[in-house]
Parts: sequence; structure tokens; C-alpha cells
Amino acid sequence: MSRKPIIAGNWKMNKTAKESRGFIENVKLDIPSNDLVDAVIGAPAVFLEAMTEAVQGTDLQVAAQNCFWEDEGAFTGEISPKTLAALGVDYVIIGHSERRQYFHESNEEINQKAHAIFRNGMKPIICCGETLETYEAGNAEEFVGQQITAALKDLTEGQVQSLVIAYEPIWAIGTGKSATKDDAQKMCYAIRQVVTENFNQEVADQVRIQYGGSVKPDNIAEYLACPDVDGALVGGASLQPESFLALLEAVK
Repeated sequence: MSRKPIIAGNWKMNKTAKESRGFIENVKLDIPSNDLVDAVIGAPAVFLEAMTEAVQGTDLQVAAQNCFWEDEGAFTGEISPKTLAALGVDYVIIGHSERRQYFHESNEEINQKAHAIFRNGMKPIICCGETLETYEAGNAEEFVGQQITAALKDLTEGQVQSLVIAYEPIWAIGTGKSATKDDAQKMCYAIRQVVTENFNQEVADQVRIQYGGSVKPDNIAEYLACPDVDGALVGGASLQPESFLALLEAVK
């Protein structure tokens, strides 16, 4: 099954609007055709409008790093998916381990967000992953499987086929440690099996699954060589133009 790779940079709480525009200027002429790869930058909400304007006419796509599950209302400080869609945002990252840990987001809330994202014509990048304690106890597959089953609840087959799942072992995010390619393949295959069980083989064959966790230009190729790894969700290595472009070049 041939699935188009997707490389998504997650800038987290980094850069200013001016710095983000400079980044786009430095990469926009060198982004590979999106016939080859989906190149995505997940930017802070405060300059998403500037980002969506800056990428016009390029093959670079923009992701928000979070949203709320209602379109509007009395939810001070939250980010409306309806507003994101109006800005031209393509993807929304949800369920990142930092959101789960620091802001106590539940599987049920992540599922609500997934429905809201689709309702507004965007696609979710749904993050999942286990702690070192869970991994060492041999419970990673069960734990991540529960996250995925809950996140995909009541979505349609077509929606699941079009979304992205990002597997990020928590112990490998920003630590310099990274799962081996065999670890990544094993978990991405297990996630695909969960999709098969909850939907069917055809849906599982279509859904794209990324690996994330200390991915860098010098190790991304080994992950992309795995049959069930369809791309990467990248933090620190996506902040510099030359590094981000090197990640995209690895797809070729």
C-alpha cells in the first residue's frame, strides 16, 4: 500500500511572527512538490494568520497546535476550530503528550476535538504515546491502543482514512533518546491493527501514521524505511530552515 509521506514540524511555543515569516521566506522555494510529500508546519496560534498568508502559492501547509471542540461561545482563551478553518489552516495537532500532561486533556476531549476539526473541513493529527514506565512494563501497545480507540470513536471510515496519527513515545520527546526503528515499526504496525479492529483493513491501509520523538535529519531515513511509518512529527529539528528542508529531502 503506497501512502504519501507527511512531515510535520511542531514549533510548540517558539518563534515570533517576524521569525516565522523569515522561516517561510527561507524554505518556500525549496519545498518538494506535494505530489511527493505533505510538508506541514504547526505554528503557535497567535501568528497562524501570518503563516497562512505567507505560504500562499507554495506547497507548504499549516497546522494549528490545538483547538477547542466547540465552534464559538463563552470559552475564554480557547481556540475556535471555525476560526482556524476561516484562516485557511489545513491540519490541527491534538492529543500531544504535553497537552495531556500539563493541561490534563482526556481521551474523550481529544475525540470531541477530532469531530470538531472534521466538522470545519480540516484534518486532525492525533498524537498518542506511552511513558517510559508503561514502555518498560511491556504495556505500551495496550495503552496506545486505548488512546487510539477512544480518539477515533464515532468517526466515519472516510474521516479515519484521511486523518493522521502521530505515535510519539513520551520518553523520546525532547530527551535526545529515540525509539529504534524496530520499536517505531512495531508500534505503528500495532496502531494500524487497532484501526483494522475498529474499522476495517481498507481504512487501516489508508491512514497515515507518523513517528515522533527526537527525529533529526540524520536519523529520519531509517524511520521512513519502515513499512508502517508514513512520516514524522518533528519538534526541535523543524525550527531551522535548513534542518526542516533536510527532513523533507529524506523522503526522496
